[in-house]
Amino acid sequence: MNKSLSFLLALVLAGVTTAAQGPQKRPNVLLIGVDDLNDWIGCLGGHPQAKTPNIDRLAARGVIFTNANCQSPVCNPSRASLMTSLYPSTSGIYFLDPDLSESPVARKNTLMPHRFQQEGYYVCGAGKLFHGGQNQKYRPNYGGSFGGFGPRPKKKISPFPGHPLWDWGAYPERDELMPDHQIAGWAEDRLAQLKEQPLWMGVGFYRPHVPQFAPQKWFDLYPMDTLQLPETISDDLKDISRYGIDITRLKHVAPTHEWVLANNQWKALVQSYLACVSFVDAQVGRVLDALDKSAYRNNTYIVLFSDHGFHQGEKERYAKRSIWKDGAGVPMIMAGPGITRGKKCDMPVQLLDIYPTLLELTGLKADPLHEGHSLVPLLKDPDAKWPHLARASFGPGNYAIISKRYRFIQYNDGSEELYDHTQDPHEWHNVVNDPKYNRVVQRHRRQIPQKRHEILGKGSTGHLSYAASEENRRTDRTK
Repeated sequence: MNKSLSFLLALVLAGVTTAAQGPQKRPNVLLIGVDDLNDWIGCLGGHPQAKTPNIDRLAARGVIFTNANCQSPVCNPSRASLMTSLYPSTSGIYFLDPDLSESPVARKNTLMPHRFQQEGYYVCGAGKLFHGGQNQKYRPNYGGSFGGFGPRPKKKISPFPGHPLWDWGAYPERDELMPDHQIAGWAEDRLAQLKEQPLWMGVGFYRPHVPQFAPQKWFDLYPMDTLQLPETISDDLKDISRYGIDITRLKHVAPTHEWVLANNQWKALVQSYLACVSFVDAQVGRVLDALDKSAYRNNTYIVLFSDHGFHQGEKERYAKRSIWKDGAGVPMIMAGPGITRGKKCDMPVQLLDIYPTLLELTGLKADPLHEGHSLVPLLKDPDAKWPHLARASFGPGNYAIISKRYRFIQYNDGSEELYDHTQDPHEWHNVVNDPKYNRVVQRHRRQIPQKRHEILGKGSTGHLSYAASEENRRTDRTK
Protein backbone atom coordinates (compact mmCIF):
# COMPACT_ATOMS: atom_id res chain seq x y z
CA MET A 1 0.00 0.00 0.00
CA ASN A 2 1.47 3.41 -0.96
CA LYS A 3 1.91 6.24 1.53
CA SER A 4 -1.00 8.33 0.24
CA LEU A 5 -3.47 5.47 0.60
CA SER A 6 -2.11 4.67 4.06
CA PHE A 7 -2.58 8.28 5.11
CA LEU A 8 -6.19 8.39 3.84
CA LEU A 9 -6.96 5.06 5.49
CA ALA A 10 -5.68 6.41 8.80
CA LEU A 11 -8.02 9.38 8.50
CA VAL A 12 -11.01 7.11 7.82
CA LEU A 13 -10.18 4.79 10.71
CA ALA A 14 -9.78 7.77 13.04
CA GLY A 15 -13.25 8.94 12.09
CA VAL A 16 -14.75 5.50 12.70
CA THR A 17 -13.11 5.24 16.11
CA THR A 18 -14.34 8.65 17.18
CA ALA A 19 -17.86 7.94 15.91
CA ALA A 20 -18.03 5.06 18.34
CA GLN A 21 -17.13 7.40 21.21
CA GLY A 22 -19.39 10.33 20.47
CA PRO A 23 -21.54 12.14 17.90
CA GLN A 24 -18.80 14.22 16.25
CA LYS A 25 -16.92 12.52 13.39
CA ARG A 26 -14.96 15.14 11.49
CA PRO A 27 -11.34 15.78 12.53
CA ASN A 28 -10.83 18.30 15.32
CA VAL A 29 -8.12 20.96 15.57
CA LEU A 30 -6.10 21.99 18.63
CA LEU A 31 -3.83 24.97 17.95
CA ILE A 32 -1.30 25.75 20.71
CA GLY A 33 0.65 28.99 20.49
CA VAL A 34 3.66 29.85 22.68
CA ASP A 35 4.81 33.48 22.68
CA ASP A 36 8.50 34.27 21.96
CA LEU A 37 9.67 30.64 22.08
CA ASN A 38 12.96 29.95 20.29
CA ASP A 39 14.61 26.55 19.78
CA TRP A 40 15.48 26.20 23.47
CA ILE A 41 13.40 23.04 23.83
CA GLY A 42 14.70 19.53 24.33
CA CYS A 43 13.67 18.11 20.98
CA LEU A 44 15.37 20.96 19.06
CA GLY A 45 18.49 21.13 21.20
CA GLY A 46 18.84 24.90 21.07
CA HIS A 47 20.06 24.95 24.67
CA PRO A 48 21.63 21.82 26.15
CA GLN A 49 19.98 22.27 29.54
CA ALA A 50 16.42 23.05 28.40
CA LYS A 51 13.83 20.88 30.14
CA THR A 52 10.62 20.53 28.11
CA PRO A 53 9.31 16.97 28.59
CA ASN A 54 5.79 17.78 27.40
CA ILE A 55 6.69 19.53 24.17
CA ASP A 56 9.15 16.70 23.58
CA ARG A 57 6.46 14.06 23.97
CA LEU A 58 4.25 15.92 21.53
CA ALA A 59 7.13 15.88 19.04
CA ALA A 60 7.39 12.11 19.55
CA ARG A 61 3.75 11.82 18.46
CA GLY A 62 4.21 13.68 15.18
CA VAL A 63 6.58 15.67 13.00
CA ILE A 64 8.77 18.49 14.28
CA PHE A 65 9.92 20.99 11.67
CA THR A 66 13.51 21.96 12.44
CA ASN A 67 13.63 24.63 9.72
CA ALA A 68 10.35 26.44 10.38
CA ASN A 69 10.20 30.23 10.07
CA CYS A 70 7.85 33.04 10.94
CA GLN A 71 6.92 35.69 8.39
CA SER A 72 7.94 38.56 10.65
CA PRO A 73 9.76 38.48 14.01
CA VAL A 74 7.08 40.62 15.67
CA CYS A 75 3.87 39.45 17.36
CA ASN A 76 1.23 41.26 15.31
CA PRO A 77 2.44 40.66 11.73
CA SER A 78 3.47 37.09 12.49
CA ARG A 79 0.07 36.18 13.88
CA ALA A 80 -1.72 38.11 11.14
CA SER A 81 0.19 36.07 8.56
CA LEU A 82 -0.66 32.80 10.28
CA MET A 83 -4.36 33.60 10.47
CA THR A 84 -4.64 34.88 6.87
CA SER A 85 -1.86 32.92 5.11
CA LEU A 86 -0.60 36.21 3.65
CA TYR A 87 2.91 37.64 3.71
CA PRO A 88 3.41 41.07 5.34
CA SER A 89 4.55 42.37 1.94
CA THR A 90 1.07 41.46 0.67
CA SER A 91 -1.04 42.73 3.59
CA GLY A 92 1.02 45.77 4.62
CA ILE A 93 0.98 44.59 8.26
CA TYR A 94 4.68 44.73 9.12
CA PHE A 95 4.78 45.85 12.75
CA LEU A 96 2.84 45.90 16.06
CA ASP A 97 -0.06 47.76 14.46
CA PRO A 98 -2.46 48.07 12.69
CA ASP A 99 -5.43 45.83 13.31
CA LEU A 100 -6.18 43.31 10.55
CA SER A 101 -9.28 45.28 9.61
CA GLU A 102 -7.10 48.18 8.44
CA SER A 103 -5.50 46.13 5.67
CA PRO A 104 -7.65 46.18 2.52
CA VAL A 105 -5.91 43.02 1.31
CA ALA A 106 -6.21 41.10 4.60
CA ARG A 107 -9.92 41.96 4.77
CA LYS A 108 -10.46 39.85 1.66
CA ASN A 109 -9.18 36.74 3.41
CA THR A 110 -11.28 34.68 5.80
CA LEU A 111 -9.47 34.38 9.12
CA MET A 112 -8.74 30.82 10.21
CA PRO A 113 -11.19 30.69 13.15
CA HIS A 114 -13.97 32.15 10.99
CA ARG A 115 -13.36 29.67 8.17
CA PHE A 116 -13.71 26.72 10.53
CA GLN A 117 -16.79 28.27 12.08
CA GLN A 118 -18.32 28.64 8.60
CA GLU A 119 -17.56 24.97 7.99
CA GLY A 120 -19.64 23.91 10.99
CA TYR A 121 -16.96 23.72 13.67
CA TYR A 122 -17.45 24.83 17.24
CA VAL A 123 -14.69 27.45 17.51
CA CYS A 124 -13.33 28.57 20.85
CA GLY A 125 -10.11 29.63 22.48
CA ALA A 126 -8.33 31.49 25.23
CA GLY A 127 -5.09 33.42 25.59
CA LYS A 128 -3.04 34.94 22.78
CA LEU A 129 -3.35 33.79 19.18
CA PHE A 130 -3.89 37.23 17.68
CA HIS A 131 -2.18 40.37 18.95
CA GLY A 132 -3.81 42.40 21.71
CA GLY A 133 -7.52 43.16 21.52
CA GLN A 134 -7.86 41.27 18.25
CA ASN A 135 -8.15 38.04 20.25
CA GLN A 136 -11.60 38.95 21.50
CA LYS A 137 -12.53 40.63 18.24
CA TYR A 138 -11.71 37.73 15.92
CA ARG A 139 -12.11 34.60 18.05
CA PRO A 140 -15.64 33.24 18.58
CA ASN A 141 -16.42 31.98 22.09
CA TYR A 142 -13.26 33.61 23.43
CA GLY A 143 -12.47 32.57 27.00
CA GLY A 144 -10.31 35.58 27.82
CA SER A 145 -6.67 36.50 28.41
CA PHE A 146 -6.77 35.77 32.15
CA GLY A 147 -4.42 38.66 32.81
CA GLY A 148 -2.15 38.36 29.78
CA PHE A 149 1.43 39.27 30.68
CA GLY A 150 0.63 39.67 34.39
CA PRO A 151 0.90 39.56 37.29
CA ARG A 152 3.62 42.13 37.88
CA PRO A 153 5.22 43.34 41.12
CA LYS A 154 4.88 46.94 42.26
CA LYS A 155 8.61 47.48 41.67
CA LYS A 156 10.87 45.88 39.10
CA ILE A 157 12.81 42.80 40.17
CA SER A 158 15.64 43.31 37.68
CA PRO A 159 17.97 46.34 37.62
CA PHE A 160 17.01 47.26 34.05
CA PRO A 161 15.55 50.80 34.07
CA GLY A 162 13.87 50.64 30.65
CA HIS A 163 10.51 49.44 29.30
CA PRO A 164 8.19 48.20 32.10
CA LEU A 165 7.65 44.82 30.43
CA TRP A 166 11.39 44.19 30.34
CA ASP A 167 11.79 42.58 33.73
CA TRP A 168 12.88 39.12 34.89
CA GLY A 169 13.11 37.02 38.04
CA ALA A 170 11.23 34.61 40.31
CA TYR A 171 7.65 35.88 40.63
CA PRO A 172 4.86 35.21 41.71
CA GLU A 173 4.79 32.57 44.46
CA ARG A 174 2.48 30.00 42.85
CA ASP A 175 1.69 28.69 39.37
CA GLU A 176 -2.00 29.29 40.00
CA LEU A 177 -1.39 33.05 39.91
CA MET A 178 -0.03 32.89 36.37
CA PRO A 179 -2.41 33.60 33.46
CA ASP A 180 -0.98 30.67 31.48
CA HIS A 181 -1.88 28.29 34.29
CA GLN A 182 -5.45 29.59 34.17
CA ILE A 183 -5.55 29.35 30.37
CA ALA A 184 -4.54 25.69 30.59
CA GLY A 185 -7.29 25.17 33.16
CA TRP A 186 -9.81 26.73 30.79
CA ALA A 187 -8.67 24.31 28.06
CA GLU A 188 -8.96 21.34 30.44
CA ASP A 189 -12.57 22.26 31.21
CA ARG A 190 -13.55 22.75 27.56
CA LEU A 191 -11.94 19.52 26.38
CA ALA A 192 -14.00 17.64 28.93
CA GLN A 193 -17.19 18.94 27.27
CA LEU A 194 -18.07 16.97 24.13
CA LYS A 195 -19.77 19.07 21.45
CA GLU A 196 -22.07 17.84 18.70
CA GLN A 197 -19.95 19.79 16.23
CA PRO A 198 -16.29 19.15 15.45
CA LEU A 199 -14.00 21.28 17.59
CA TRP A 200 -11.49 24.00 16.65
CA MET A 201 -9.71 25.20 19.78
CA GLY A 202 -6.94 27.79 19.97
CA VAL A 203 -4.88 27.97 23.16
CA GLY A 204 -2.33 30.79 23.29
CA PHE A 205 0.23 30.98 26.09
CA TYR A 206 2.02 34.22 27.01
CA ARG A 207 5.30 32.96 28.43
CA PRO A 208 8.26 33.11 27.82
CA HIS A 209 7.43 36.63 26.55
CA VAL A 210 8.67 39.39 28.87
CA PRO A 211 8.29 39.99 31.71
CA GLN A 212 10.17 36.74 32.18
CA PHE A 213 8.51 35.79 35.45
CA ALA A 214 7.79 32.32 36.80
CA PRO A 215 7.58 30.89 40.33
CA GLN A 216 10.83 29.98 42.06
CA LYS A 217 10.49 26.22 41.51
CA TRP A 218 11.06 26.72 37.78
CA PHE A 219 14.22 28.72 38.43
CA ASP A 220 15.46 25.91 40.65
CA LEU A 221 15.65 23.69 37.55
CA TYR A 222 18.52 25.88 36.31
CA PRO A 223 21.06 26.58 39.09
CA MET A 224 23.24 29.57 38.31
CA ASP A 225 26.49 27.80 39.16
CA THR A 226 25.98 25.22 36.41
CA LEU A 227 24.01 27.34 33.93
CA GLN A 228 25.42 27.52 30.41
CA LEU A 229 25.29 30.64 28.27
CA PRO A 230 24.49 30.32 24.55
CA GLU A 231 27.42 29.77 22.21
CA THR A 232 28.66 33.02 20.72
CA ILE A 233 31.80 34.45 19.13
CA SER A 234 33.51 37.79 19.55
CA ASP A 235 33.09 40.34 16.76
CA ASP A 236 30.03 38.55 15.43
CA LEU A 237 28.90 41.78 13.75
CA LYS A 238 32.10 42.46 11.83
CA ASP A 239 30.67 41.09 8.56
CA ILE A 240 27.24 42.74 8.95
CA SER A 241 26.40 46.03 7.20
CA ARG A 242 25.61 49.14 9.16
CA TYR A 243 22.00 48.87 7.99
CA GLY A 244 21.80 45.26 9.20
CA ILE A 245 23.04 46.39 12.60
CA ASP A 246 20.77 49.47 12.72
CA ILE A 247 17.54 47.64 11.86
CA THR A 248 18.13 45.18 14.70
CA ARG A 249 18.99 47.82 17.31
CA LEU A 250 17.79 51.37 16.66
CA LYS A 251 14.76 52.39 18.76
CA HIS A 252 14.43 48.89 20.24
CA VAL A 253 13.39 48.64 23.89
CA ALA A 254 15.35 45.55 24.96
CA PRO A 255 18.53 45.95 27.04
CA THR A 256 21.66 46.29 24.94
CA HIS A 257 24.40 43.68 25.08
CA GLU A 258 26.71 46.30 26.54
CA TRP A 259 24.27 46.99 29.39
CA VAL A 260 23.75 43.26 30.05
CA LEU A 261 27.49 42.64 30.33
CA ALA A 262 28.17 45.76 32.41
CA ASN A 263 25.44 44.78 34.87
CA ASN A 264 26.28 41.07 34.97
CA GLN A 265 22.77 40.07 33.84
CA TRP A 266 23.43 37.60 31.02
CA LYS A 267 23.08 34.49 33.18
CA ALA A 268 20.06 35.98 34.95
CA LEU A 269 18.34 36.55 31.61
CA VAL A 270 19.13 33.04 30.38
CA GLN A 271 17.94 31.50 33.65
CA SER A 272 14.69 33.47 33.61
CA TYR A 273 13.99 32.55 30.00
CA LEU A 274 14.61 28.84 30.59
CA ALA A 275 12.47 28.94 33.75
CA CYS A 276 9.61 30.46 31.76
CA VAL A 277 10.04 27.87 28.99
CA SER A 278 9.80 25.00 31.47
CA PHE A 279 6.80 26.62 33.15
CA VAL A 280 4.90 26.99 29.89
CA ASP A 281 5.92 23.46 28.89
CA ALA A 282 4.06 22.21 31.97
CA GLN A 283 0.94 24.08 30.85
CA VAL A 284 1.22 22.52 27.39
CA GLY A 285 1.41 19.15 29.14
CA ARG A 286 -1.83 19.82 31.03
CA VAL A 287 -3.62 20.56 27.76
CA LEU A 288 -2.24 17.42 26.11
CA ASP A 289 -3.27 15.32 29.12
CA ALA A 290 -6.79 16.78 28.96
CA LEU A 291 -6.99 15.99 25.26
CA ASP A 292 -5.86 12.41 25.86
CA LYS A 293 -8.57 11.96 28.50
CA SER A 294 -11.28 13.40 26.26
CA ALA A 295 -13.51 11.96 23.55
CA TYR A 296 -11.45 13.99 21.06
CA ARG A 297 -8.24 12.06 21.70
CA ASN A 298 -8.16 9.87 18.57
CA ASN A 299 -9.42 12.39 16.04
CA THR A 300 -7.60 15.65 16.67
CA TYR A 301 -4.83 17.40 14.79
CA ILE A 302 -2.48 19.23 17.14
CA VAL A 303 -0.29 22.11 16.00
CA LEU A 304 2.20 23.73 18.36
CA PHE A 305 4.03 26.84 17.18
CA SER A 306 5.70 30.03 18.32
CA ASP A 307 5.12 33.39 16.65
CA HIS A 308 8.87 34.05 16.31
CA GLY A 309 12.22 33.31 17.91
CA PHE A 310 14.20 35.18 20.54
CA HIS A 311 17.85 36.16 20.98
CA GLN A 312 19.59 35.63 24.29
CA GLY A 313 22.92 37.25 23.48
CA GLU A 314 23.43 35.77 20.02
CA LYS A 315 24.47 38.44 17.52
CA GLU A 316 25.09 40.62 20.62
CA ARG A 317 21.43 41.34 21.15
CA TYR A 318 18.28 40.28 23.04
CA ALA A 319 14.63 39.83 22.17
CA LYS A 320 13.15 39.33 18.69
CA ARG A 321 13.00 41.69 15.69
CA SER A 322 15.70 40.09 13.56
CA ILE A 323 15.51 37.91 10.45
CA TRP A 324 18.47 35.79 11.48
CA LYS A 325 17.65 32.25 12.54
CA ASP A 326 17.52 33.18 16.24
CA GLY A 327 14.87 35.82 15.55
CA ALA A 328 12.81 34.32 12.73
CA GLY A 329 13.23 30.60 13.34
CA VAL A 330 10.36 28.98 15.26
CA PRO A 331 9.44 25.63 16.78
CA MET A 332 6.58 23.96 14.90
CA ILE A 333 5.14 20.51 15.63
CA MET A 334 2.18 18.74 14.04
CA ALA A 335 0.62 15.51 15.26
CA GLY A 336 -2.60 13.61 14.67
CA PRO A 337 -4.27 10.83 12.69
CA GLY A 338 -2.12 9.54 9.87
CA ILE A 339 0.81 11.87 10.57
CA THR A 340 4.21 10.23 10.76
CA ARG A 341 5.30 9.80 14.38
CA GLY A 342 8.59 10.83 15.94
CA LYS A 343 10.18 12.31 12.83
CA LYS A 344 12.10 15.50 12.11
CA CYS A 345 11.75 17.48 8.89
CA ASP A 346 14.43 19.97 7.84
CA MET A 347 12.65 21.37 4.80
CA PRO A 348 12.08 25.17 4.79
CA VAL A 349 8.52 25.70 6.01
CA GLN A 350 6.73 28.66 7.52
CA LEU A 351 3.84 29.64 9.77
CA LEU A 352 2.06 30.73 6.60
CA ASP A 353 1.66 27.02 5.80
CA ILE A 354 -0.36 26.07 8.89
CA TYR A 355 -3.73 27.33 7.66
CA PRO A 356 -3.69 25.54 4.26
CA THR A 357 -2.36 22.41 5.97
CA LEU A 358 -5.24 22.30 8.43
CA LEU A 359 -7.74 22.78 5.61
CA GLU A 360 -6.38 19.73 3.79
CA LEU A 361 -6.10 17.61 6.94
CA THR A 362 -9.73 18.27 7.81
CA GLY A 363 -10.96 17.66 4.27
CA LEU A 364 -11.89 21.27 3.52
CA LYS A 365 -11.47 23.08 0.22
CA ALA A 366 -8.24 25.01 -0.27
CA ASP A 367 -8.40 28.82 -0.39
CA PRO A 368 -6.84 30.26 -3.59
CA LEU A 369 -5.99 33.50 -1.75
CA HIS A 370 -3.57 31.70 0.57
CA GLU A 371 0.14 32.24 -0.05
CA GLY A 372 1.24 29.31 2.10
CA HIS A 373 1.41 25.65 1.05
CA SER A 374 -0.07 22.55 2.61
CA LEU A 375 2.50 20.54 4.54
CA VAL A 376 0.57 17.27 4.17
CA PRO A 377 3.21 15.76 1.82
CA LEU A 378 5.86 16.32 4.51
CA LEU A 379 3.59 15.00 7.24
CA LYS A 380 3.35 11.75 5.30
CA ASP A 381 7.03 11.68 4.39
CA PRO A 382 9.36 14.25 6.03
CA ASP A 383 11.93 13.59 3.30
CA ALA A 384 9.52 14.20 0.41
CA LYS A 385 10.49 16.63 -2.33
CA TRP A 386 9.64 20.18 -1.30
CA PRO A 387 10.13 22.89 -3.96
CA HIS A 388 9.23 25.82 -1.75
CA LEU A 389 11.46 28.26 0.14
CA ALA A 390 10.54 30.18 3.27
CA ARG A 391 10.57 33.95 3.67
CA ALA A 392 10.77 36.25 6.68
CA SER A 393 10.86 40.05 6.74
CA PHE A 394 11.14 43.05 9.03
CA GLY A 395 9.66 45.91 7.08
CA PRO A 396 9.59 46.23 3.28
CA GLY A 397 12.99 45.65 1.74
CA ASN A 398 14.43 43.52 4.55
CA TYR A 399 14.05 39.84 3.69
CA ALA A 400 15.44 36.47 4.64
CA ILE A 401 15.03 33.69 2.08
CA ILE A 402 15.51 30.25 3.62
CA SER A 403 16.21 26.98 1.85
CA LYS A 404 17.09 23.59 3.30
CA ARG A 405 20.77 24.52 3.58
CA TYR A 406 21.04 28.30 3.40
CA ARG A 407 19.74 31.56 4.83
CA PHE A 408 20.08 34.52 2.46
CA ILE A 409 19.37 38.03 3.74
CA GLN A 410 18.95 41.22 1.74
CA TYR A 411 18.39 44.59 3.43
CA ASN A 412 16.73 47.66 2.04
CA ASP A 413 20.10 49.33 1.43
CA GLY A 414 21.11 46.45 -0.87
CA SER A 415 23.58 44.83 1.57
CA GLU A 416 23.39 41.05 1.83
CA GLU A 417 24.30 38.05 3.96
CA LEU A 418 24.50 34.32 3.27
CA TYR A 419 24.90 31.54 5.83
CA ASP A 420 25.65 27.93 4.97
CA HIS A 421 24.03 25.95 7.76
CA THR A 422 25.93 22.77 6.99
CA GLN A 423 29.15 24.61 7.86
CA ASP A 424 27.82 27.37 10.08
CA PRO A 425 24.65 26.45 12.02
CA HIS A 426 25.01 29.49 14.32
CA GLU A 427 25.20 31.96 11.41
CA TRP A 428 28.53 33.38 12.51
CA HIS A 429 30.17 33.73 9.08
CA ASN A 430 28.64 35.75 6.26
CA VAL A 431 29.87 34.12 3.02
CA VAL A 432 27.84 36.18 0.55
CA ASN A 433 31.02 37.46 -1.14
CA ASP A 434 32.60 34.02 -1.56
CA PRO A 435 32.55 33.30 -5.33
CA LYS A 436 31.77 29.62 -4.81
CA TYR A 437 28.31 30.62 -3.55
CA ASN A 438 27.44 32.87 -6.52
CA ARG A 439 24.78 30.52 -7.92
CA VAL A 440 23.28 29.99 -4.47
CA VAL A 441 23.03 33.74 -3.96
CA GLN A 442 21.39 34.23 -7.36
CA ARG A 443 18.85 31.50 -6.71
CA HIS A 444 17.82 32.97 -3.36
CA ARG A 445 17.95 36.56 -4.59
CA ARG A 446 15.31 35.74 -7.21
CA GLN A 447 12.85 34.99 -4.38
CA ILE A 448 12.95 38.55 -3.03
CA PRO A 449 9.48 40.03 -3.63
CA GLN A 450 9.45 43.05 -5.90
CA LYS A 451 5.85 43.97 -5.13
CA ARG A 452 5.68 45.36 -1.61
CA HIS A 453 2.66 46.82 0.11
CA GLU A 454 3.18 50.17 1.75
CA ILE A 455 3.63 50.18 5.52
CA LEU A 456 0.33 50.41 7.36
CA GLY A 457 -0.03 51.76 10.88
CA LYS A 458 2.40 54.04 12.69
CA GLY A 459 4.19 54.71 15.93
CA SER A 460 5.16 51.22 17.12
CA THR A 461 8.71 50.18 17.98
CA GLY A 462 9.07 48.51 14.58
CA HIS A 463 7.88 51.61 12.74
CA LEU A 464 10.39 53.74 14.67
CA SER A 465 13.25 51.31 14.13
CA TYR A 466 12.58 51.08 10.41
CA ALA A 467 12.35 54.87 10.08
CA ALA A 468 15.58 55.41 12.02
CA SER A 469 17.43 52.84 9.89
CA GLU A 470 16.16 54.46 6.71
CA GLU A 471 17.21 57.90 7.97
CA ASN A 472 20.73 56.63 8.59
CA ARG A 473 20.75 55.13 5.10
CA ARG A 474 19.75 58.43 3.51
CA THR A 475 22.36 60.27 5.55
CA ASP A 476 25.06 57.85 4.44
CA ARG A 477 24.09 58.38 0.81
CA THR A 478 24.58 62.15 1.06
CA LYS A 479 28.07 61.90 2.52
